[in-house]
Amino acid sequence: MNVVRRRLLIPAAATAVAALSLTTLSACSTDSAAAGNTDKFDVVASFYPMAFLAEQIGGKYVNVTNLTEPGQEPHDLEISARQTAQLQESDAVLYLKGLQPAVDDAVDQSEIRTKIDAASLTSLEEHGNEVGGHAAEHDDHEHEELSGKDPHVWLDPVKYAEIAKGVGAAFEKADPDHASTYKTNTEAVVEKLGALNDQYANGLKNTKTKVFITTHAAFGYLAERYGLVEEAISGLDPESEPSGARVRALEKMAKADGVTTVFYETLVSDKTAKTIAADAGLRTDVLDPIEGITEKSRGKDYFSVQEANLKALQTALGAT
Repeated sequence: MNVVRRRLLIPAAATAVAALSLTTLSACSTDSAAAGNTDKFDVVASFYPMAFLAEQIGGKYVNVTNLTEPGQEPHDLEISARQTAQLQESDAVLYLKGLQPAVDDAVDQSEIRTKIDAASLTSLEEHGNEVGGHAAEHDDHEHEELSGKDPHVWLDPVKYAEIAKGVGAAFEKADPDHASTYKTNTEAVVEKLGALNDQYANGLKNTKTKVFITTHAAFGYLAERYGLVEEAISGLDPESEPSGARVRALEKMAKADGVTTVFYETLVSDKTAKTIAADAGLRTDVLDPIEGITEKSRGKDYFSVQEANLKALQTALGAT
């Protein structure tokens, strides 16, 4: 699998963040229990979408620790020695290979009994700047941005449901004493994701345009699922800078395709998105890749943020 390498945190900053992360659970938790050695099934999750699934499926029998601090861009995560030790003490780790290289390395080197790679529970595709089959006539240069296996599968409710089923099965196998609860909880999550899929399919069926612009190519799976076209400013890497040619191509495409909105996200700078929008006479709005829940998030969990994303897309695309 191709891995998009991001800027690494300065070591001192990484150590500080890691120290904070040791007692940080996902946004759904209120406990600050240690990652391992509790009287529950201890699961270390790499970032919010994994932690959310673990908690939804595990319920009261699982203690979930999120390695990524709320508000931290997950691609930047570095693992401290203490976090690595905690990983060893836990019963399972749930991560998405290809998203966080430091986590991938730590999991590969650990002897933890149950390693659950969400990327292996569904199919991954290659995405870059353009996603969804958009004609290339608006862009008269070759895309210089990185492309590869796109890890943002959780934004597609159907693929996220596939991952949920795999996680549930892994929990049942690793902790058979509570298998029936895990099975029931998994079925409930999958049912809710099915309902969310229906909301998106119906809500985006009739729109004036199918094209939307985002900060980086996080919404490729969602675009393909619902017949939309994502045009990303910075490809798969949220921190790369677009070329002048790319910016001009986006402005030309926006005018040709009736694009009204440039979307930015909560965990990375909105400067480039707002500059492009201002130059092209477009408005801006938030489309959240749900890589972490913060006070800026339009919702308190995965489902509420996805519903807010749907409303934002309906407005931008002119849903009828």
